[in-house]
Amino acid sequence: MDQIEKQKVKELNGKGANGESSKEGRLNVMKTYKIYIDGKFPRTESGRYYILKDKDGNTIANICQGSRKDFRDAVVAARKAQHSWASRSAYNRGQILYRIAEMLEGRRAQFVAELMQQGSTSVDAESEVSAAVDRFVYYAGWCDKYQQVFSSVNPVESSHFNFSLPEATGVVSILADEETSLIGLATAIAPAIAGGNTVVTLASSSKPLCAVTFAEVLNSSDVPGGVVNIITGYRKELITHFSNHMDVNACIYFGEDKDQIKTMKENASLNVKRPLVYSGDDLLSDSHQNPYRIMDLQEIKTTWHPIGQ
Repeated sequence: MDQIEKQKVKELNGKGANGESSKEGRLNVMKTYKIYIDGKFPRTESGRYYILKDKDGNTIANICQGSRKDFRDAVVAARKAQHSWASRSAYNRGQILYRIAEMLEGRRAQFVAELMQQGSTSVDAESEVSAAVDRFVYYAGWCDKYQQVFSSVNPVESSHFNFSLPEATGVVSILADEETSLIGLATAIAPAIAGGNTVVTLASSSKPLCAVTFAEVLNSSDVPGGVVNIITGYRKELITHFSNHMDVNACIYFGEDKDQIKTMKENASLNVKRPLVYSGDDLLSDSHQNPYRIMDLQEIKTTWHPIGQ
């Protein structure tokens, strides 16, 4: 009896696709994990997918294998949304980030379950969800403060007021941490959107489940379509596209692969986009949340205003 026939026997005996018994002999309804672009949940345009398995070799889910076209579509959506997002009041952006934290907290059980499916212990899963919630609360609080802290009135010799203040860089591509599922996304996305940027994020290929569920949180958290776009797939295939696209203003890399970092930095130089490399070590630590992460994705604008005589 081949594997397909064995699977059918399990289903006829009242077991789901993952081999677990379901109530009253019905089949389990397995979740479809799609990508998230422009506030919608399309399937990858290539039609490709890869199979995610647990540590025992059991199939957990089919995951969309994102393509270059998916990334390009996401950049178009991010660019379209960037100006209006950056133009919102800092207070309103803070409200929306706090709403994301509220929705994460409300779906805690689902995130914990997905983290455990991907190999986390219950304690570690609870800690990761708590850290992700706290990270959005932290950056929600900074939304209406970082400009006050990092702006300046500059002394000049001429009869002018000279002001410098931070403004959003624009569209940011993010290669999220490969070793975590939820906290890696929160650590990468929260400071970027707090500062008025829009993002296209590649989720972990080995732990992608929380990425799509997190997209569902974004979709119900007042985040405008296109502000956050999330793609699943393989970093080795997509890193070139994430780092050399001409309409991306900054690229963030989480990890320590020297060859990939070199590729990212070389491609970033093609249009002088800002390359940023962050270690993936202990993302639950407070060292990965500070206002300088917001400032890493800001440009400084200086304005001169004449003083009347």
